[in-house]
Amino acid sequence: MTMTNDSLVLRVAGRPVGRYLTRSELPARLSPRPYLHPVTTLSGTAVTELSPADHLHHLGVGVAVPDVEGYNFWGGRTYVQGQGPTELDNHGSQRHTAFQLRDPDGFVEELRWVASGIELLRERRTVAATELTDTAWALDFTFSLTNITGEPVSIGSPATNGRPGAAYGGFFWRARKEAEPPRVFTAESEGEPEVHGTRADWLALAGGDWTLVFAGATDTTRRDPWFVRADEYPGVGSSLAHDERVPIEPGETLVRRVVTVVADGRLDRGEAAALIRKAVSR
Repeated sequence: MTMTNDSLVLRVAGRPVGRYLTRSELPARLSPRPYLHPVTTLSGTAVTELSPADHLHHLGVGVAVPDVEGYNFWGGRTYVQGQGPTELDNHGSQRHTAFQLRDPDGFVEELRWVASGIELLRERRTVAATELTDTAWALDFTFSLTNITGEPVSIGSPATNGRPGAAYGGFFWRARKEAEPPRVFTAESEGEPEVHGTRADWLALAGGDWTLVFAGATDTTRRDPWFVRADEYPGVGSSLAHDERVPIEPGETLVRRVVTVVADGRLDRGEAAALIRKAVSR
């Protein structure tokens, strides 16, 4: 891994597959935070977008939460019950503190989640890139959020605040937008309406000549339903607060781990299942 100007380049078998920016110069309303972009397949096809016109606060691959004790760490407007999406001066930022480890294929990072001058959470983020085949690699992404305040800190979403179907918040991947929406499928289901908001061992997003396959890699992560968009824009996340707010007690830590296969070509169900099994079992 090489580091220049607060960015790291992830490599798989010597090939660059992702750039990680630790200190992003972004307006406060976008909830500045570290992110991976561009992320590419092994052949070099980009599978992320950064600040696209439809959602300027979508920043490649990272962790984004729209409601941490009322503060917005997602970016953009805040959903207010009875009002709808509302511009509020409530944005937080994730601030890179240090790298505990840096290797060509991954890193361990410490971050501070700060809003209104208050540090609410401390995060340890572990990211690793692994070769699977000549045409596929896996991104292993773990985040651990520790409440360092003296009071409970709760995580919510627009869904828990009254907007049905909008339980986004947590790990989030803004994928590449193309002329046609990507295919969305799991082992049992097909299409955005059938997959969104459900629990599945894995979820695939297949574009023109690329496929992403996502899986929760721990029992706790697998219990989080999937947030998926395909028609409006291509994006996949794992929902921390789907039905109700999630409290983190003082000194307690919330941990989630998502593994994503990044493959060239359009995978079918069997190929997607085989690759994600290989990736998660490593």
